[in-house]
Amino acid sequence: MDVPDDLNISNALFLPIFTAIARRIRLVETIDFLVRSEMAVGPGRLVLAMVLDVLSGRHPLYRIREFFETKDLELLLGEDIDPSYLSDDTFGRLLDHLYEANTSLVFSQLAMNALKAFDLPTNHVHFDTTSQSVYGAYDPPAEDDTEDDAPAPFQITHGFSKDHRPDLKQFLFAMLCVGGNVPIFGKIEDGNASDKTINNAILSSISEKLAAVGLSSDASIYIADSAMVTEANLNALRDKIHFITRLPATYTEHDRVVREAVAAGQWVDYGTLAQTPSTPKRPAARYRGYETSVCLYGTRYRAIVVHSSAHDRRRLKRLSRQIQDERKACTLNLRNLAKTFFFCREDAQGAAHQLASQPLRYHAYELQVVERPRYARGRPRADGTRVIAQMRYAVTGCVREQTDAIARAREEAGCFVILTNVPPEGPPWADTPYDGRTVLVAYKDQGGIERNFGFTKDPVIVNALFLKSPKRIEALGLVLLIALLLWRLVESSLRRHVQKTGRKIPGWDNKPTDRPTTFMMTTKFSEVLVMCAAGKRALARPLNAVQRAYLHALGLSDDIFIRAPPAGELQ
Repeated sequence: MDVPDDLNISNALFLPIFTAIARRIRLVETIDFLVRSEMAVGPGRLVLAMVLDVLSGRHPLYRIREFFETKDLELLLGEDIDPSYLSDDTFGRLLDHLYEANTSLVFSQLAMNALKAFDLPTNHVHFDTTSQSVYGAYDPPAEDDTEDDAPAPFQITHGFSKDHRPDLKQFLFAMLCVGGNVPIFGKIEDGNASDKTINNAILSSISEKLAAVGLSSDASIYIADSAMVTEANLNALRDKIHFITRLPATYTEHDRVVREAVAAGQWVDYGTLAQTPSTPKRPAARYRGYETSVCLYGTRYRAIVVHSSAHDRRRLKRLSRQIQDERKACTLNLRNLAKTFFFCREDAQGAAHQLASQPLRYHAYELQVVERPRYARGRPRADGTRVIAQMRYAVTGCVREQTDAIARAREEAGCFVILTNVPPEGPPWADTPYDGRTVLVAYKDQGGIERNFGFTKDPVIVNALFLKSPKRIEALGLVLLIALLLWRLVESSLRRHVQKTGRKIPGWDNKPTDRPTTFMMTTKFSEVLVMCAAGKRALARPLNAVQRAYLHALGLSDDIFIRAPPAGELQ
């Protein structure tokens, strides 16, 4: 068998799938239009190369050229690029150009393209922040200085560390998402910025940020964590934007409505909300709710007290410690009192009453006054009795747990309060009412945006030597956001296909699943060998049924692995 001299075999993995998704949102064309560059390779394809490098599971800006030397660049990037152009210096200059082009503007345009190309739900807008710790002094290098002495876009400094590393400097990453976890806005903030302050800045311009991607604040509900609850933020939202958040436990109203709900006992069963099947080892949490209202800063809001069967472990641990500490204190007080003797019963009863009247939450004293006679010297009488010289009195008893109070406290520990200004009948644009369960489900989707921060938490990414510049870090943040956008678009497309067709997709161990993930998809394409000779491509072996099922769910064909898009089609 004759083998062509120019035969090249490469493992395309799942990367052509992301190239196809990038084509749908016009990634290359949009970046080429917005970013000025005179480099040999256009900025759009360089960004696509970085994004594919991120999605491959590697670290961006680290030997990218070596990675692509074994890949079919024309298939992945739409152009047969000389790998020597994919140097670290090239990508460093690219980051400078991205920053100069305004990273927020670039991503807003790509997000708008994604919303137009994909049928994404936009009725809920989620916001959250995370901290990213970095190592080193992080003093801006000389290359970061500009002629007009423009300040750095953000400060890398010490602040409250969500990574539990207060010894390290950090910056914050803020993100807005729709459809649960598809990013439409991202920004890097100062390392010591407050979540409350960032929330206020976002809220003051939320209409503009949504308008930048073609959305309206009148047709969306803003969802954020408890850091949103401040007087300034609530005033910014009142009668303007519908919101759902969590009332901090530090508010007096929180404890009041929780006690009210537990005392009333009129819970509404919400059932289980988990979208994955329950197992004996991992039973699904059951939820129930009690709706009331709270008054904050002179305005009344809906408050939904939610009780979860999966009690908050931290709060339960703190409660157990409080119960134990109170019992130790009661036992010590009782022991010390028992050592004291009184000359009359009335004094002993008064001491017992004083001890029993101390305010306790989880325990109660059971006390009694007993006689403690003191006998005269000498032997007992013939009948065994002794002469009492003096009668004294002591207090004895025990410490008893108040089981009802402890049970009530444990129930309260499993509660949290959701705060919202969404009326029960729902916003004018909503098709269904927003009862307590619907509000809870919307808030629980906040977990999607928290999972997104995994793309920004890798310390290797931001500690590359040529990223010792806040401006380049901001530009890299744009690249990570684009990678995250493509990742979530794939997952969203897979799940929408399952919902529309009612047909499950082979998941782990090829067991059918109605919750396919992008990571699940990548494991199905861990090896796709593409042969290329004389400009023609063919698969070393055909795709299997599972791989075809995923391509079908994404609306793609086998051709994405063997046909490089003609010039201009990648855009």
